[in-house]
Amino acid sequence: MKITFHGGAKSVTGSNYLLELNGKKILIDCGMNQGTHFAERQNFEPFKYNPSEIEAVFITHAHIDHIGRLPKLLKEGFKGKVYSTPATKDFAELMLLDSEHILDKEAEREGKQPLYNAEDVNNLVKTWEGVEYHRSIDIKGFRVEFFDAGHILGSAIIRVETEGNTVVFSGDLGNSPAPIIQPTEKLAEADYCLIESTYGNRIHEAIGRRQEELEDVIEETVNTGGTLMIPAFALERTQELLFHFHQLFESGRIPKVPVFIDSPLAIKLTSVYQKYEKNFNNRVLKMEHDGEDIFNFPGLRFTLTTEQSKEINDVPAPKIIIAGSGMSNGGRILHHEQRYLSDPKSTILFVGYQTVGSLGRRILGGEKTVRIFGEEVQIHCRIKEISAYSAHADQAQLLDWIKPMRLSLKKVFVVQGEEGSSEVLAQKIRDNYAVNAVVPEPGDEAML
Repeated sequence: MKITFHGGAKSVTGSNYLLELNGKKILIDCGMNQGTHFAERQNFEPFKYNPSEIEAVFITHAHIDHIGRLPKLLKEGFKGKVYSTPATKDFAELMLLDSEHILDKEAEREGKQPLYNAEDVNNLVKTWEGVEYHRSIDIKGFRVEFFDAGHILGSAIIRVETEGNTVVFSGDLGNSPAPIIQPTEKLAEADYCLIESTYGNRIHEAIGRRQEELEDVIEETVNTGGTLMIPAFALERTQELLFHFHQLFESGRIPKVPVFIDSPLAIKLTSVYQKYEKNFNNRVLKMEHDGEDIFNFPGLRFTLTTEQSKEINDVPAPKIIIAGSGMSNGGRILHHEQRYLSDPKSTILFVGYQTVGSLGRRILGGEKTVRIFGEEVQIHCRIKEISAYSAHADQAQLLDWIKPMRLSLKKVFVVQGEEGSSEVLAQKIRDNYAVNAVVPEPGDEAML
């Protein structure tokens, strides 16, 4: 079996791995490269392989950097099937349709044709099959099974077995225990493993303190009469924030101020959650069964339309705005940042990874001036980060996840991280477990 690293090597985004066996080819993920822009230039280039030769694609989860080029793959000749968990399938359809208008603008910027349109997404969904965790799928000599990654609802670790060889793709591993979903599953053995390394060189703050830290940021901003802006990924992060806001408001721990979910996508995704209640953890299931509406509380307002979004400006501070995108590289959060970043009474709170080059990374990194919609915006507001809200495992959790496989592993490929983060994790794996761990280059091939 041969693997080629067409994406996700020395990069957090763009997950895309090609497996070949006896002339048959499958893909794990087909994601978009993201950074300075929602879609980077390389997304518009032809694939490095022939899409018509791909038998099937297996998807770890529904984030755009893992699914964003699937419609393009179909347009360029892919005739096989896409497989994922059922929740990932439902989320992916909404995510891809939501991204379409942003991609039109990115294509215009690059002087290229758009990556896809709504019809391409609809055609893709017709080829997509939802598969439950722990159910094997046999495709042309590849036996594939999904395990719960605990990253977002429906996220999966993918195990591929062929001719006595087993290779495991971690996908993105969760920062367990997560507030809503089940914890990350561990696998007992594998011959080869691809492990993500987004936080391969970092340790998160204590998970148990994330709600308390959120409470502190809210109180500080409310007391100064400012606006709290939270750039949040529409899938999972927004729902986790809603869950914690629900608990804080219900227990009377924070003042009742207006909270806006200014993200049509997040609103639609939140409505899908009830369909997959079985994937919630036991604590949340009990709350649901006891009649609690875990995504609702007094003062919460959903702004679906553009007009409703604009009306947020007329609501006096203090107020809280949760909007996408999570890295401030698009979406409605930009309008609020343009308005409030210069306000010393206001706060911007980051609750997720900010990739290199993104506006969020630049703000978090301490830049004093940024350009938004062609306007120079001075940054005078407070800048806060709660890394414990990250949906990614940190270094200690990554090492703990790989530990049960250490005796059987022949090689580990450290992927889906910036180069420095990947190198640190690879060295830790070599030191702690005496397992050969490498950081592949983009386009590298390896025989398994």
